[in-house]
Amino acid sequence: MHELGIVFYIIKDVKTAALEHDVQHVNAVVMNIGEVSTIVPDYLTDCWRWAVTKEPLLEGSELLINIIPAVTHCDACGREYETVRYGKKCPHCGSDQTWLLKGNEVEIKEIQV
Repeated sequence: MHELGIVFYIIKDVKTAALEHDVQHVNAVVMNIGEVSTIVPDYLTDCWRWAVTKEPLLEGSELLINIIPAVTHCDACGREYETVRYGKKCPHCGSDQTWLLKGNEVEIKEIQV
């Protein structure tokens, strides 16, 4: 389960930002998680709940997750399509000259204080 390691990195980044802005307590952290990022949101949330009990700055804070849909671009026809539904092969022209446009993100969007 790599979600626990990810939670440790999120906490580290949030603590750094809080220190820079003289924040005493964080109420919530909003994350953008891509649909094909390999992160299981429920696991991430469970790890968060455990980890924040060890951090006074974050104790009782929520982890809010926005799922970013995966979208693939086809170089052959120039169109975009749903990655999870169609995979690497373009449903419009059948080409496999495609690349992931979005949906692999793992980023802190917002820290609510």
